[in-house]
Amino acid sequence: MNINVLKNYLIKIKNYKMTILDKFILSQVVKATLVCLVLFIIVWIAPETLFKIIKKVLNDTITPFVAVKLLILEIPKVLAKAIPVGIFLGSIFTFDRLSKNSELAILRGIGISFNRIMAPVIIFGAFLSVLCYFVNDRLVPIASNKLGESKGGGSHFVYIVENKDKTPKQNIIVSNFNTTTIFGIIVMNFSNENYSDVTTFKSIVFAPRAYFEDNCWKVVDAVKYDIDEDGIYHDVNKLPEYRILTSGKEAIEVKNLMLNATRKERVFTNHQISKYAKLLKKAKFSDEYRYFRVKLYQRYLHPLTCILFAIIGCLLGFCPPRTQRLIGFTIAVGMIFGYYITLPFFDLLAQKAVLPQFLCAVLPILIFIISIFVIKKVKDL
Repeated sequence: MNINVLKNYLIKIKNYKMTILDKFILSQVVKATLVCLVLFIIVWIAPETLFKIIKKVLNDTITPFVAVKLLILEIPKVLAKAIPVGIFLGSIFTFDRLSKNSELAILRGIGISFNRIMAPVIIFGAFLSVLCYFVNDRLVPIASNKLGESKGGGSHFVYIVENKDKTPKQNIIVSNFNTTTIFGIIVMNFSNENYSDVTTFKSIVFAPRAYFEDNCWKVVDAVKYDIDEDGIYHDVNKLPEYRILTSGKEAIEVKNLMLNATRKERVFTNHQISKYAKLLKKAKFSDEYRYFRVKLYQRYLHPLTCILFAIIGCLLGFCPPRTQRLIGFTIAVGMIFGYYITLPFFDLLAQKAVLPQFLCAVLPILIFIISIFVIKKVKDL
């Protein structure tokens, strides 16, 4: 596409005005999309979530009011996936019906291009893209937090503190924790002696609990075992208090790493994912860093599927006379399932550094863009 063609497109967009035809097509697509959204949400929630909530109500674990609240809070998580599916099925259903009634053939016969016919649907897809981004970035984290998915508790966390020369200084092992207290902590202090074939410790500290403070972690009721060069402890001391992670902001950073280690990606806003990924990179948690980076890229790229699905839906919905219309719906369902099923696969490729994180996030988008050109060529539009 050269610069003149691009300028012409921008001029057309600037001068675009909705006609009666645009309003008619848009109204049909909006209605079909809303129906598909509702059906998708019901089908997604009904099998498992609804059954669990009803079971809790029947067992008097929760009240009907709380049950309704839980169902409402489940909707944003489904809505983020349902919006692209809704516009996909809504556009294909609308254009299939227009083709069936020969309305598209008449419109093309009087000189209206297929791209012009699709214009209101693409605009609606752009609006849904913004909505999808907002739902993912704001509503889903709020709903997940209210559902208690970000309590920050968990078990088994390991962190290695390094010296300025990048040699290990301490190995901190946590058995269990919540937002205020650490339970069962072990601090292994490395020896300053350097050996090529073995790692030695100068002391090991055991404690039943520790507490978070602004500039350190305070370990209480600790027992310290001093170890000699032969690896045998030679002295045991009880320590009422023992402070670790005392260098600047490190205490807060490690606390955030630990509390967020058990949280799912959906409880974070985009800004929070970006900050957390930087902490993971600084702590050299490579797998976790790559995973959250690809999820961040997906947060920005996933809304674009609303526009792409809108275009593909229009193309698949268009069918010449005596054409098997079931083929278009079958392809659409296959693309939807293929997209959502392969997302975890791309996440794994990024996490294991098989492919760059951005490439793993953008590949599905590129596939859909290629599909648009292929379908247009096949249908000669």
